[in-house]
Amino acid sequence: MSQTLDLRRASDAWSKVHRIETEQTDEEWKDKYASYVVSLPATILTCGLGQAAAALLSAEAKTSDAIGDPHKVLYEDLESWLCRPEPEAPYSGKDNLIQAIVSGDRQTYMKAQVEALAWLVWLKKLAVAYLKKEKVTGNE
Repeated sequence: MSQTLDLRRASDAWSKVHRIETEQTDEEWKDKYASYVVSLPATILTCGLGQAAAALLSAEAKTSDAIGDPHKVLYEDLESWLCRPEPEAPYSGKDNLIQAIVSGDRQTYMKAQVEALAWLVWLKKLAVAYLKKEKVTGNE
């Protein structure tokens, strides 16, 4: 029996969060990744998918050690979902999200934006649950 698209979104989001949870030892890094995930849907709704993706790349480029930057990892996670080799993927088989966006048509762009937001529902919930640091209040 095959999974629904929403279950594949959940599975993909879980694999991304689980990879970070198990491979990344820096708790601050995990917290930053989760924070960027939380803010990404609003950025997409405000600026559009292309601008949001470009902002992730731009923020990553400003860091001194870009190799493991959480902005870059989030961009790559989004890219891997939207460009995966499945018929439902908006940019199926493409290997560069920004290039796919700028060379694609409006209909595909809108489909990709809707798909990114649907996938981010799962990623956001799981990232907050597993990666976000608990806030410490002064009452404890």
